[in-house]
Amino acid sequence: MHILSIIFPLIFIVVLGYSCCRLKFFEQQHIAGLSKFTFYVSLPAFLLLNMSQINLQQSISLFAFLSFYIPVLSIFGVGILIDRFYLNKKHKKNYQQHGVFGLASSYSNMVLVGIPIVIASFGKEMIAIAFMIITFHSTLLFALTFLIGAKGSSKFSWSKFAKNMVLNPIVLSISCGLILNIVGITLFEDVANSLTLLASPAIACALFVLGANLAFYKVAANWQPALIASILKIVLLPALVLLVGTYVFKLDTQILNVLVLLSASPVGVNAYLIASQIKQHEATLAGAVVLSTILSVASFTFWLAILL
Repeated sequence: MHILSIIFPLIFIVVLGYSCCRLKFFEQQHIAGLSKFTFYVSLPAFLLLNMSQINLQQSISLFAFLSFYIPVLSIFGVGILIDRFYLNKKHKKNYQQHGVFGLASSYSNMVLVGIPIVIASFGKEMIAIAFMIITFHSTLLFALTFLIGAKGSSKFSWSKFAKNMVLNPIVLSISCGLILNIVGITLFEDVANSLTLLASPAIACALFVLGANLAFYKVAANWQPALIASILKIVLLPALVLLVGTYVFKLDTQILNVLVLLSASPVGVNAYLIASQIKQHEATLAGAVVLSTILSVASFTFWLAILL
C-alpha cells in the first residue's frame, strides 16, 4: 500500500475536526460531548470487542514489552535530565517539573493515533500486540511522573490515582475483554452486534476529536521546550525502539513494525491533563501536543518508508 494512501485518510479526518472548530461550526462544549461518547462508549466497545477476540499467544510477548518500555523509560529519563540541566537549570530540584517534561518526551497518543495508523498500515490482525502495550502505558508513566514529583508535594493521593487508573475506560475495557478471552466466554450474537455498531465510528471519532482539540491548544511563547519534547518523542523514541527490538531482542518484523509506529505517535493529550493537574510545564505540554501532532505527519511518513 502506498504511504500516502495510509496517511491521507487519517490526516483528512484530523484536519476536518480542526477546521470545524476553527470555523466555529463546533463549539468547545460540542466537542466535549463528542469526546465523552468517543472515550466512554465507542472506543471502549471497540477495545473490548477486539480484545475478547484476539489471539492471546500473538499479543503476549515479554520481548515485545521490553523492546517498547526500555526505550520509553530511557527517553523519560533523558527528558528529566534535559529539563534539569538545560531547560530549568535554576530550578534543579523542581522534581515535579522535571517529571512532567519526562512525560512529555515519552507519552504516546496510542489510542487516538497509534491504533488507527497500525490498522491502516497492517490491518486489524496486528493490533493485538498494541493492546498489551496500551494496557500499561498510562498507568506506568503517570505513576512514575507522580512518584518523581512526590518529593515536592504531599497533596497527591495514591489511592485516588489507583482508583482512576482502574476505572479508566480504556484500561477497563481492555481488561474486561482480556477476561472474556481467557475464560473463553463468547458474547451473545445480539450483544456482539450491538458492540460492533458502537465500535464502528470509534476510529473516525477519535481522529476527529483529536483534530478538534488541537484548535483549543496553542504553541506558546516557550515553543523551544515543546519542540525538544516533540523531537524526543517522535524521532528519538521510535529510533530507539527499532534498535532495541532489532539488535537486542530480535523481534519478528511485523511485531517490531507495530511497536515502532506506536512509539512514533505524537504526545498524548492526557499528558497535558497531568501537567495541568500538577501545574507544571502546562504551556510546554500544550505546545508539544500540537507540534508533535503536526510533525508526526512527516515522522510517520519517514517511519513507514523505512518499515514497509
